[in-house]
Amino acid sequence: MTSRTNERERHTFNRGWVVLCVGFLVMASGFALRNAFSVFYPAVVTDFGWTRGNTAIMFSLSIFVYGALSPVVGGLIDRFKPQYVIGGGMAVLGGSIALCGLATQEWHFYLLYGVIAAFGVSMMGITPLAAVITPWFSRHRALVFAVLAAGFGVSLVSASLVQYLITTYDWQRALIYSGLSVAAVMVPLALVFIRRAPVSGVAKPELVDAAKAAGPVQSNGRARGWHATDWTLRRALKTPQFWMLWVAGFCQLGLAEKAAIAHEVYFFQDVGYSPMQAASVYSVFGLVFVVGNLVSSLSDKMGREKVYIPACALAILGTALLFVIDDASQPGMAYLFAVVFGFGMGIMPPVLFASIADLFHGRSYGAIMGSVALGFSMGGALSPWLAGYMHDVSGSYDSTLIMLLAALLTCGLLVWFAAPRKLVPVQGQHQR
Repeated sequence: MTSRTNERERHTFNRGWVVLCVGFLVMASGFALRNAFSVFYPAVVTDFGWTRGNTAIMFSLSIFVYGALSPVVGGLIDRFKPQYVIGGGMAVLGGSIALCGLATQEWHFYLLYGVIAAFGVSMMGITPLAAVITPWFSRHRALVFAVLAAGFGVSLVSASLVQYLITTYDWQRALIYSGLSVAAVMVPLALVFIRRAPVSGVAKPELVDAAKAAGPVQSNGRARGWHATDWTLRRALKTPQFWMLWVAGFCQLGLAEKAAIAHEVYFFQDVGYSPMQAASVYSVFGLVFVVGNLVSSLSDKMGREKVYIPACALAILGTALLFVIDDASQPGMAYLFAVVFGFGMGIMPPVLFASIADLFHGRSYGAIMGSVALGFSMGGALSPWLAGYMHDVSGSYDSTLIMLLAALLTCGLLVWFAAPRKLVPVQGQHQR
């Protein structure tokens, strides 16, 4: 009987890793299609003669639609088979990106990229993937988010490949080829391998497992009482911790990250880098971003804030470096920015997501995470357009850099005040 139980537990454990690996591929390929905007952006502006602000609306609209649908998708993933939701999202995303290659008017891009592709991204993004995968690894949440965020980071590394496709063919055919290729590969993978964790065996229900892990840590019963709550979206909305993390996501993943993703390539082209050089800096940023994603798993042992706050400081330092880059005569400065900023920004998202999962795990986690995604998507909807508009008005990105610094400082303070360390102490670090 014992051997059968051990074999079943080993199978469940292995299956969880398979689901996580496919989730990584979904994030990498899906967000590669969406984040390729940074490389297509200058080409589209040049070909059609549109302003940066108006063209950036397509990216802002995409982030807004993604966020608006995230709570809905979070509810769907709680109720329906996840392989159909995620596989369907990959099909919609790949098809709409391919159709962007045929677009000739601004409203074509707004509809195809800003609305339809964003609908697909919401169905395969961090909200549904986190809701499906975290129950497989309830004791190592930061590791799960580190791997998923690494998929997002790999999507940034693809910038050089996208620029190569644009140079070799043109941006229209590059969109068609990439969209159809991703859909053809990833839809079958999602349908075959994405599965929900069983409710018994190694993958215990989140609420029970977290309560066992955190309950004995605090003698005053504070953590035990928090975990005793059956967290629904309505209950989470009544806590200050939810809103502090919501605003932190708005500032970090919305204002700072999305503005950087949308305008980083254009910034370096403006100061004199060639399109391929600018894309290579962006790819280094993405590569180091992946390293930061993986390092973020240390927060499972060290504590969320002890990892998040230094990462935030690195991102602030990286942003400050951009103020002294005004030409292409010192390429080392550009790559130093990519390393420092990418490492800090890579660490931050998994730790933030793990903090949310720590505090608001349970059967309604998908809806709660979706509501947080709405927050950072609102910031992401604003920042690409605002950065483009401020550049159109002032002729520089200085105002955007100031916005990034303020956003990063704010999210660091809010995560500290939300204090996951007090409600969910790290195992082995008992509070006295």
